[in-house]
Amino acid sequence: MNVDTMRNIDYFAGVPLAFGATIAKKGLDFFLPPMKKKAKNVLLIELSEMGSAILVDPAMRKLKANIEGELYFVIFSKNKASLQLLGTVKEENIYTIDEDGLTNIATSTLKFFQWCRDREIDSVIDLELFSRFTALLTVGSGAVNRVGFHAFHNEGLYRGDLLTHKVAYNAHQHIAKNFIALVDALLSENQELPYLKRIIKDEEIKIAKATICEEEQASIIVTVSQMYEGFNREKNHIVLVNSNASDLLPQRRWDRENYGEVIKMILSANENVIVLLTGAPSEKEGAGLLANYVNNKRCINFAGAVKFLELPALYSLSAFMLTNDSGPAHFASITDMHTFVIFGPETPALYGSLGATTPIYSAMSCSPCVSASNHRKTPCRDNQCIKIITPDWVFNTLKFKLDALN
Repeated sequence: MNVDTMRNIDYFAGVPLAFGATIAKKGLDFFLPPMKKKAKNVLLIELSEMGSAILVDPAMRKLKANIEGELYFVIFSKNKASLQLLGTVKEENIYTIDEDGLTNIATSTLKFFQWCRDREIDSVIDLELFSRFTALLTVGSGAVNRVGFHAFHNEGLYRGDLLTHKVAYNAHQHIAKNFIALVDALLSENQELPYLKRIIKDEEIKIAKATICEEEQASIIVTVSQMYEGFNREKNHIVLVNSNASDLLPQRRWDRENYGEVIKMILSANENVIVLLTGAPSEKEGAGLLANYVNNKRCINFAGAVKFLELPALYSLSAFMLTNDSGPAHFASITDMHTFVIFGPETPALYGSLGATTPIYSAMSCSPCVSASNHRKTPCRDNQCIKIITPDWVFNTLKFKLDALN
């Protein structure tokens, strides 16, 4: 479903539904006060961002270590694979909502409510930033403990009064720390308004690393060898380039020609480097256009060449990656590979990778122009924050990693 359509439904249908649900829930609680219950079977809700499934992992691991029951997760079906990279949540504990059309969303949502009751979900943490849909999922789950970000006195972010643990979203600290604050609010024995009154240290958001076996790496080497004749693992260095950005925020895209110029510089600087253009199978055509622009046999259209769950093995074999501010930057953080991430309408201070990374960010006076308060939608049609970043700027930033290969 189109992103703007989903936003409109979330606003025009979500606001009145959240208001109605608030009235109904408060009335029900008045006549049948809910019993307090310690968190045991906890559900996390994060539907729309694959990268967030990685950024929330430190919070999930903390939660998992502090509850006696099970950890569950609900996510859009197209994003489920991102949860499987680290395996923090059991496969059977993941529920997917089919976002392909209103009928499918409604059907899978109704089934979700029963799924929660079958698993005796007692606590829900809503990880989304002020989504009305997830607020309704939270209260519809039947959970006694409901944790999420609350607007308090912020205008325009209404999504009802459905939470038992209201956390103040901090727009000045990394989103991974905000996720930790949600977990701490659930685990806290003290009633606070708002949650959470403590310092969250950088050490608390260190990302776990994927376990990669030699067989997985060997399989990737075979695939690369099939696409680049004469590939020599001891001689050739793999550099990855992800030029794609999702439709969720098209202002993040850097021009294809810019990527092409940087790739030409990389290939000229080191004759033993091969550049693999990564992406999903649906992005193969765009990667092909970029490969044609570079016009060098050492620049290979690799989109769709490996499965999603094989990405950690590919990353572990690569020297570094250049990418847009998108999912791959976060997927790579579970390995030791260095990433260079081009930021525009968002800021690395809030959404930077938790792995070895170097952000490339112009920090214009209007940036970041997307945030929780505008549901990540900007009126900008001239993304100078990206356009001002030149191929020379990017190449000079990553050159130190390239020099280290010589």
